[in-house]
Amino acid sequence: MTFKASVLTLYPEMFPGALGLSLAGRALEGGTWSLEAIQIRDFATDRHRTVDDTPAGGGAGMVMRADVLARAIDHASPEGDLRPRLLMSPRGRPLTQARVRELAAGPGAVILCGRFEGVDQRLIEARGLEEVSIGDFILSGGEPAALVLLDAVVRLLPGVMGNAVSGEEESFENGLLEHPHYTRPQEFEGREIPEVLISGNHKKIAAWRRAQSEALTKERRPDLPGAQPLLK
Repeated sequence: MTFKASVLTLYPEMFPGALGLSLAGRALEGGTWSLEAIQIRDFATDRHRTVDDTPAGGGAGMVMRADVLARAIDHASPEGDLRPRLLMSPRGRPLTQARVRELAAGPGAVILCGRFEGVDQRLIEARGLEEVSIGDFILSGGEPAALVLLDAVVRLLPGVMGNAVSGEEESFENGLLEHPHYTRPQEFEGREIPEVLISGNHKKIAAWRRAQSEALTKERRPDLPGAQPLLK
C-alpha cells in the first residue's frame, strides 16, 4: 500500500521541497509514498480567486473562508477516503512520535496548511479536521509544519530506512531521549570515546546507553514518561 499525502496550500511550489531529497526523495521516486500539492485558490469562485475575508467580530488580519476550503477538501478527500484530515495549527495537539507511527501505519493523510489569522471554525468542525501542532511557536503558515510532519512519517514507512532498528532506538520511542553517540577518531581535541563503548561488552554498553538516556531525559525533558519515577 502506498502512503498518499494530499497537501492543501496557497504555495504548492513549496512541495516536495526537502522531501524530494535523501531518504524521503528516494522513497517518493520509488513509489513508496505519493505527494500531491493542491492549490487552494483553484476552488475560489470569484475572478480574484479570493480565499480569505475579514474576521467576524472585528480584529486584525484575515481568516480563510470555510466555503473555499470545503470545496478543496472535498476534492482532495471525497466520500469514502479513509485518510485522516489534518490542519497544521499552533493551537493543535502536539505532534508525538506515537501519532507519527499511527499515521505511518495508515493509508496517508490530507493536510491543510493554514495561513493568515487562521481557518473558519465551522470548516474545522464540518470536515472533521484534526488540528496538529509541531511546537509552541508561530510560523508564517502551515507549509513548513506539514513538511516536518511528512518527514517524520515517511521515514517510518517500510523500506525507507535501511536499518529498521534505527527507528526503534531514537528519542521519544520509549519515553526517553536518545543516548549520546560517538565514532572515530578515538580521540578528538583531548576528548576520548567512553571506554565502555569500545569494550565489546554489549550488556554493559546497553546499560550505559540506558543510563545516559535516563539522565538526559531527567535533565532536559522531565515531562517525558521515561523521566517519571516508577510507582511501587
